[in-house]
Amino acid sequence: MAGAFLYPGLLFLASIATVSSHSQCLDNPPDLTARRHEAGTVVDDLAGFKAYVTGAAHSHRAIVLASDIFGFEAPLLRKIADKIGETGYHVVVPDFFNGQPVTDGTNLTEWIKLHSPVKAANHAKPIFAALKKERKSVIGVGGYCWGEIKRPIEILGAQYDVTARPKLVYQFVQALRQRNQICYYAKIFPGVKHGFACRYNDTNPFEVKTAEQALVLMLDWFGK
Repeated sequence: MAGAFLYPGLLFLASIATVSSHSQCLDNPPDLTARRHEAGTVVDDLAGFKAYVTGAAHSHRAIVLASDIFGFEAPLLRKIADKIGETGYHVVVPDFFNGQPVTDGTNLTEWIKLHSPVKAANHAKPIFAALKKERKSVIGVGGYCWGEIKRPIEILGAQYDVTARPKLVYQFVQALRQRNQICYYAKIFPGVKHGFACRYNDTNPFEVKTAEQALVLMLDWFGK
């Protein structure tokens, strides 16, 4: 799940809980060899980070996407970024893991200690500052599988997510209802599991349709 990063208009996908020693994340890793045409480019130094940058370069409205544990190079993640960019946003996908995403054999417990949501939230601040210098307003942060909550939030969960089960999402929503100052929206998608919005099988019509529905809700949330 993405970190709140102290900015409004957030999208939290899939998981609310901290990744454990074995995570459902590992059940459907992305195919990093499946390259596709990319509308954006990789920049080497965005406030000290590599980043995939796409969308409307001259737009004053920026979206920052935080990747899941597999990093910013995942083809489907960049495809999502491109689709958001096509709607008029300037989109940035930073490499918050500094070239150290989860790979085969990674010890997740140790990896999380080095790449916690709190650290990523702090690392994001200079990125926001750099975008501000370019006269861009960061109106939203979208992310997958990790984070904190301090601003308006949209939660798109999965029926078969064993990390953040629907029951946990409902409990989470109940807690949000007690905090009237935080605007939120939550939806559980039926028939899908953890990672459904960014690691779907693009040859499966149902999974593609569900991911596209999640993307529409993301864009509607940012628009709001």
